[in-house]
Amino acid sequence: MNPSGSVRRNVLVTGANRGIGLEFVRQLLRRGDHVVATARAPGKAAALNALAGEHPGRLHVLPLDVADPKSHSALVAELPLVLGEDGRLDLLVNNAGVLHAGERFGAVAASALADSLQVNAIAPFLLTQTLAPMLSDGATVANISSQLGSIANCTRFGTPSYNISKAAQNMATRLLALALAERGIAVLALHPGWVQTDMGGEDATLEPRRAVEGLLATLEDAHRHEPGAFLDWKGERLPW
Repeated sequence: MNPSGSVRRNVLVTGANRGIGLEFVRQLLRRGDHVVATARAPGKAAALNALAGEHPGRLHVLPLDVADPKSHSALVAELPLVLGEDGRLDLLVNNAGVLHAGERFGAVAASALADSLQVNAIAPFLLTQTLAPMLSDGATVANISSQLGSIANCTRFGTPSYNISKAAQNMATRLLALALAERGIAVLALHPGWVQTDMGGEDATLEPRRAVEGLLATLEDAHRHEPGAFLDWKGERLPW
């Protein structure tokens, strides 16, 4: 049991070494959950490793390059060592992402588009597919999306590789939700707001703490939403 009296969950968070991912880890630990946090280079994730030292046995830091399917398989092989042979994940947070700044029309690189699609859209789809046997029935999958992936709300040219990849991620979310619905697994696309992180920039208006508090509150009601719903950090619906 965690401090709130509810059953402790097993949670996996990708891109957990900084920003929103790191704040997810902090708040999940405070809730009493058992957290698996992934990063491309765990040895360099100082803040994450410090948390692991403060929460022995409840936070495990594992390597994962979300863009590499071989790394997905290696993670699956490692998880039974930290969850137990019969352990299952109750919440998967696909948070890892990339944004190529400074793009201008006429000079958008094919490499930036390919990298953004791989990391932001393809990776969460393939990782969820690979981890599906390790998700508990009734689990929740949270894909951290962005309102910039909303086609209906697009009114200017900007960050094209990011916007395109997040729109693709939203479709991946809907497809995953339909594929996993028969097991009672909820899959949501979540916009965290304009958050004060390295990606969000210094002009961002929302602290990571508030954003993640809102996202976790929204995830508590994940199963009441339609499969693959696109929501903001307050739980309000966003247009596709």
